Parts: sequence; C-alpha cells; structure tokens
Amino acid sequence: MNVFSRAISLRRSALFFGLLNKSVLYSRAAPPLVVATRTHCYLDMKPKVYVTRNDYARIGLDLLKEECDLSIWDEAYPVPRDEFLKNVAGKDAIFCSLNDRIDKELLDQAGPSLKIVATISVGFDHIDVKECRDRGIRIGYTPEVLTDATAELTVALLLATARRLFEANREAHTGGWKSWSPMWMCGTSIKNSVVGIFGFGRIGQEVAKRIAPFKPAQIQFTSRTDKCLTAEELGATQVPFDELIETSDFIIIACSYTMETANLFNDSVFSRMKPSAILINTSRGGVVEQHDLIHALKAGKIQAAGLDVTTPEPLPLDSPLLQMSNVVVLPHIGSADVETRTEMSRITACNILAGLKGVKMISEV
Repeated sequence: MNVFSRAISLRRSALFFGLLNKSVLYSRAAPPLVVATRTHCYLDMKPKVYVTRNDYARIGLDLLKEECDLSIWDEAYPVPRDEFLKNVAGKDAIFCSLNDRIDKELLDQAGPSLKIVATISVGFDHIDVKECRDRGIRIGYTPEVLTDATAELTVALLLATARRLFEANREAHTGGWKSWSPMWMCGTSIKNSVVGIFGFGRIGQEVAKRIAPFKPAQIQFTSRTDKCLTAEELGATQVPFDELIETSDFIIIACSYTMETANLFNDSVFSRMKPSAILINTSRGGVVEQHDLIHALKAGKIQAAGLDVTTPEPLPLDSPLLQMSNVVVLPHIGSADVETRTEMSRITACNILAGLKGVKMISEV
C-alpha cells in the first residue's frame, strides 16, 4: 500500500470512529424539518437500516440517509408481517413503531447482523426486550419528548368526556339542538372533584400539573414507587390502589403496560368505582379489559369513558364502544402534534446512528 492509499485508509477509519457530530445526537433545539450540522461517513459499506413505513417525519429519514443505506416499506401504513420478515434479513438496524412486532421470529430472520432496534414510541411492549438483550441488540426509544403532548391530550380527552362535547356537537349537527335548556347536555365539572391518576411517572405528573388550575378538591395517585416529595410539590396525595378506584370521580390511566398492569381494570375494579366515575385511558388499551368496560358502561357501573387507546387498534366499526354516547374514542393521537412527532423521528434516527457507532443513545431501554 503506497503512502497516499494508506492516508486514505486512515482517513476513513478516523471518520468511522467520529461518525456522528454531537450536535446531531444530543441537540434538542433542532427546529422541525431542519437537519443539524453533522459529519459525513465515507465508508465503502454503509450500515443497512430497515424502515417500517414511509411517513415518518422527514428529518429522521434524512439523517439516516446521510450515513446508511435505507430499505423503506413505501406505504403510509405499517409494513405487513410477511413483507417485514422477507426484507429484514441482513439489516444492521430497524426503525420501527409500536405497530411492528419485534419478536424471536423476526430477530431470527434478521440474523446476526442486526445490532439496533429503535422505536418511535415511549412504549416498547411490542419488542421482546429479553430476546434482544440475549442477542446483544440495543433498543432505542423516545420517552421524554412526548410527555407534554400526551398530558395535554389527556386533559383534553377528560374535558371532552366529562362535559359531553362530542355528544353535544352531534346534537348541533343533527337537529337535536332546539333551544337553550337548563339541564340539557349538562356534564360533570372537575372543580371540587377527586381526580385519581394511576401511574405517576412523567406523563402522570404533567397531567396533575395541568389539572390543578381546574380546582379539584383533591388530586390523588397510585404509583409502584414512593413519590412523596413529588406529590408534595404538586399538591397531590399518594394513596393505595383500592382507595384510588373507590374514591375518585375521575380515574386517569397513565401507567406503563406491563405484565402487572395488563387487564388490571376489569369487572372487579369497575364494580368498586363510583357509578358517577369517568375513566380516561391514554396509556395502552391492554391495561383495560375491554369487554368488561363495555359491560360496566352498559350496566351503569361507571358513568363514561374517554379512550385514546383501545384493543385492537383501530377499533372495528361495529364495536359497541363506537355506538355509546357516553364514550369518546380517539385514534391513539396522544403525541400527535407536529413538533413532537418530528422530534420523535429525529431522536429515533439519532438512536440508530449512536448505536451503530457504539456510543450512548439519547434514550435507550
């Protein structure tokens, strides 16, 4: 190898170990759809990344295109399972969402080259974490960026359900609105109520902050860890689960989906709630036993429900939940504001690039 060729080789090696500029990995100030400054990688063989749909915010895909060869499912809906299995072989990383099941079958199909799975979500129950760890596959996710957006949506859903906004809107459109009437379309006020929050992590705490100005009599919560100091700061009270469900006028589910929380809200729980209670779920559909919820609503065990998450998603159009006037169903839009989804895409891409380099991700499971 002559001196010039050796210099080129050393240059390529240096660029590989300096693959990413820190301003890309760790700057959260990058505006939507603007690509931050970064170092290019001039490797002969770029890492291969599989992207499970084509409508992720462009900033993430553009960042990856600079350094990687992308294979993208070229549709604005989740990649079908058979296509996913067929095309994941030999990839170094996967850019996925909560719609994409990452299990042993898929990891076997991907083969030993797979080093990174990055999901554009705070939840990662669609990923077999143990199987990934056994294979040395790192997992990136996007926990903090969507906290405010989800908390805002939670409060909006609570208000829409409690004050019967969707029901009233339908009446205005279909001729039910005849004149002002003193007791017509009356809902439930947050003021002087007891608001219970199940799960008091980042999102639960932000919900509590946003609920406080509505002047509830009490904000209480149940958490698997002691949150005394946080509770004092927020003016909230930590209570046992039994007390939460038996005394709350509003119950907001803001927990993670785990083996312990799966189907936790079932007939037994609904039977112990106030008949006037309103349930709000912006966590995961699987936390609620949906058949039991339908029965509880029909039987008057609880007053109403506001759901941003269901099982399955989307709900079949003949689902009883879509026929009930006391139920508000949204299509899982908790984090759906432009700024948040754009930042989620950027972080997911940066998690992949950091993982490929072997350095710390922005957010790693």
